[in-house]
Amino acid sequence: MEIANRALTADVIAALRYWPSVIWGGQKNPPDPVDMTVLPPFFNEVLQSLPWWNRDWKVERVQPGLPAETGDHRCEPAVRFTEVSIPGTVASGNGESLPFLAKVGFTGDWLIRFQAKIGDVVIGPAVAPAGRSEPHPFGRMLTGLMDLRGIPVREMARGAGLSMSTIHMLRRGHNPNLLQARLIAGILDMSEADVRVIAGLDDGSTQ
Repeated sequence: MEIANRALTADVIAALRYWPSVIWGGQKNPPDPVDMTVLPPFFNEVLQSLPWWNRDWKVERVQPGLPAETGDHRCEPAVRFTEVSIPGTVASGNGESLPFLAKVGFTGDWLIRFQAKIGDVVIGPAVAPAGRSEPHPFGRMLTGLMDLRGIPVREMARGAGLSMSTIHMLRRGHNPNLLQARLIAGILDMSEADVRVIAGLDDGSTQ
């Protein structure tokens, strides 16, 4: 089962969009109550589709979420992207419980993104096969930035003074070092500071 690119039911969407603590212009305040009990089974279904998820843990309770919505509120709901954070609690069969927070991104009735935080551990769907480390998100962002600018791998390698194999490695999820980030920033016409943040190298280090 794929976590992303799956259809959401109308009652799940209603629960995800139930934000009684948020005032939106033109909407009823407070909003009419919705059935929030549909969310724990939905979250459990998503989490249990992860092959490494401990099925002894289940989402028991949730609260209304807080949205972080991007896009124009005037656009059609079917093309508007919404991301919402839903707090709650997970519990195991032995009675242990932990705080839970789900971040759900969706467009229309399609799930686009899902991430959960159990206690202080962030979890999500794996990209790499079992036994391999997950690719750094810098690779996907570098690929997108190069594609938007029409910069092929050969041109990036030549301009940055790096090998094509290095650029391919970075695009596949290998995290750059500070020198590589500096060289890549120049070709992307971005500040070194911005690229360092994207690469997770924003700790102020100069090494």
